[in-house]
Amino acid sequence: MPAKEARSVPVLSPSVSSAPVLPPPALPRLFCLVSTDDDPALLPGLAAAGIDGFQVRDKTATTRGLVALTAAALDTGACVVVNDRLDVAVVAGAHGVHLGASDLSVAAARRVAPSLMVGATCRTPEQVARAAADGATYAGFGPLFATSSKAGLPAPLGLPAMSSAVGPLPLIGIGGVDASRAGSVIEAGAHGVAVIGGIWRQPDPLQAAKDLVTAVS
Repeated sequence: MPAKEARSVPVLSPSVSSAPVLPPPALPRLFCLVSTDDDPALLPGLAAAGIDGFQVRDKTATTRGLVALTAAALDTGACVVVNDRLDVAVVAGAHGVHLGASDLSVAAARRVAPSLMVGATCRTPEQVARAAADGATYAGFGPLFATSSKAGLPAPLGLPAMSSAVGPLPLIGIGGVDASRAGSVIEAGAHGVAVIGGIWRQPDPLQAAKDLVTAVS
């Protein structure tokens, strides 16, 4: 068994009870990544503007903070997946979990939570095919463009690389995506896009969300 599968899932406090796991909705076209640094009061407005998915991602937040943020995202009625933390996804009743290369494997997550939507970060067609074989629901492919939203990412892959991976799974284009680029990502074969700075670093996040909805429509 690979070393990353041997890593145990973080254990939640016994005082935190599991919420019912919601059935997976349709795969979103527009994921907005949200952290505890972002304003949760904007989430309902973003959903009303057409953001149909939220990815809860915060590597420094407490477990309780992540559960609370996931609950706030779920209250909007959008699809919600939790990045990295399968335990939080299950306890908060999220629709799914998104896993990176250093997280629990897709196959292990599928065994633990067979009803959840499971996403996998991929950078090559081979990784997409492996994720599909292991039971992933979709693949986040990228980074497609240069981005300052995450540190330590590899060089941008570009749209041709993503197009070469189309087929085994629906692809969500990630990395440097904003309203000016989202349309080209869809045209290159992606099912949808995931955005951080394209919403949260804009002067008007709600207008940015509306522009993104138009771009992928």
